[in-house]
Amino acid sequence: MNTNRLSKKLNDALNAQMTNEAHASQIYLSFGSWASEKGYDGIANFLFRHAEEERNHMMKFIEYILERGGKVKITAIAAPGPDPANVNDCFEKFLKAEIDNTNEIYKIVKLSFDEQDWATWNFMQWFVKEQIEEETLALNLMSKMKIAGGEHAKDDALYLIDKEVAGMDDAKSAEAATAANP
Repeated sequence: MNTNRLSKKLNDALNAQMTNEAHASQIYLSFGSWASEKGYDGIANFLFRHAEEERNHMMKFIEYILERGGKVKITAIAAPGPDPANVNDCFEKFLKAEIDNTNEIYKIVKLSFDEQDWATWNFMQWFVKEQIEEETLALNLMSKMKIAGGEHAKDDALYLIDKEVAGMDDAKSAEAATAANP
């Protein structure tokens, strides 16, 4: 008896999203390393924490695929791309990555709706809500950068942003992050 409860299209889409989450983790590790090298320890920790959160999202997809009797396919992850040019560019790239991720999540939601796979549709609602939070966070960072002068922000303004990002609830120590508390 076939116990796979996922269509081939949904199984493939969920695997692709699992890889997207892994790629986002790599991007944030790369950006966090860049920020640390530049002396922005608060921003670096924020990005390292988000890298761990994206990895946890990847694991949620793996677990769901397995729970539904599907086949997990681990594939290569693309390189993260070039380092940001500055903090503004870093936050713009962070926002773009989150918007791109949202669009991919929406495709799976639509596919699960079209296939009337209500279990997958329900599973994906957690990610829809998560992406609202992620995009809001990224937009708030961009608002702070705009006030600070955007790509022309001076060192004192960047210092304050770094301190503020370090103190954000969402930017607690990356070392304390766990799968249950990303």
